[in-house]
Amino acid sequence: MSVPPAVLRRLMRELAELRTNPPEGIRVVTNEDNMLDVTGIIEGPEGTPYAGGYFRVRFQFTEEFPAAPPKCWFSTKIFHPNVSTSGEICVNTLKKDWKSAYGIGHILLTVKCLLIYPNPESALDEEAGKLLLEDYNTYCERARLITSVHAKPKVRPAEFNTPSASEATATPAASTSKVLPTATTTISSKATSPPPSTPSQPLHPSTPNTYPSTTPSPNLSAEKKTATKERLPSPSPLGTADSNIAVNVPTDATATNKAVKRAAVTTGAGGEKRKKALKRL
Repeated sequence: MSVPPAVLRRLMRELAELRTNPPEGIRVVTNEDNMLDVTGIIEGPEGTPYAGGYFRVRFQFTEEFPAAPPKCWFSTKIFHPNVSTSGEICVNTLKKDWKSAYGIGHILLTVKCLLIYPNPESALDEEAGKLLLEDYNTYCERARLITSVHAKPKVRPAEFNTPSASEATATPAASTSKVLPTATTTISSKATSPPPSTPSQPLHPSTPNTYPSTTPSPNLSAEKKTATKERLPSPSPLGTADSNIAVNVPTDATATNKAVKRAAVTTGAGGEKRKKALKRL
């Protein structure tokens, strides 16, 4: 089916943008022989029974696009309340809520959100809708089973080897966070290194340091007292502070008087003997 050139140009712009900056978990595949043959691939969101699966959504554009929405359906089998067994999708964006500003990327994002938040009130698959309301665990088990059988390829689609826009912006931030701790560690190690040792200073500006060690003594006050004591003049020989000098000095007055009397008696006796000797001559 042919479409107006304006529609074709718009589709080419949208496809180029989706290839260059693909949304997270969404890719597009085109047919080189037919630009209108477009297939979107949605990666099953984590935390849902569709995680690990890759679901293909086919597009069919008409000459009314973008005034009217394109036709879309799941080409991959899926167990979902809003997807029929034939793959038809029940979502308001493809019906009454459609706007001409919407495009391929907006449709694929809406379908991805539908995998996260199913709407059992407008179910195309009655069995899936009933299980979702009455027995959620059984619904999840059934959806996981269908996903593992029909939506999990042995090899991840090659289109997802190209990082999305959010993944590309997150990579530089992750590499920066790895470098910052190393720089912080280097700075902290410099800050905590001990300062170089300094030679000891004299105890007093006018007194040279007499200690041979280059490390200052922890008790400077005791050293100052010792140095001051060494510089004091020696006590007087008659002072009682010097025990070696004062030990031979008599301090008792009575003992002094007795010593004087003995000297006088000895001197007197000697005089009388000399007089007697002279008389004999």
